[in-house]
Amino acid sequence: MQRITITLDDALLGEIDALGYGNRSEALRDLLRAGLRQRVGDGAVNGRCAAALAYVYDHHRRDLPDRLTNIFHDHHDLSVAMLHVHLDHHACLEVAVLKGEVQQVRQVADAVTAERGVQHGNLLVMRACGD
Repeated sequence: MQRITITLDDALLGEIDALGYGNRSEALRDLLRAGLRQRVGDGAVNGRCAAALAYVYDHHRRDLPDRLTNIFHDHHDLSVAMLHVHLDHHACLEVAVLKGEVQQVRQVADAVTAERGVQHGNLLVMRACGD
């Protein structure tokens, strides 16, 4: 094990301490592991994967629902299922379940989250277990 030194502002350190760990090093290790798993999809850098893309968007934004639908129609081979939830008068949450090559899944996620009017987006990628 190696020792590193990092500098954190008081507010961020307070958030880490609020997680309830007795040991800051273990808290940071767990956060780093989780971040790395999320970033590389639990090892799924290439090859086949299953993924969930969750995003919030303003459904009143001109043509946005149609543009989002078109992205998924253009990649119908990756789409498994969709969940649509009305959060309030303007905001909708959608969760798209995708399955396919990691690179293609990430491209779809990037296309969706780059649309103007998509406020938040997060992609969870997992290695595909048996196809």
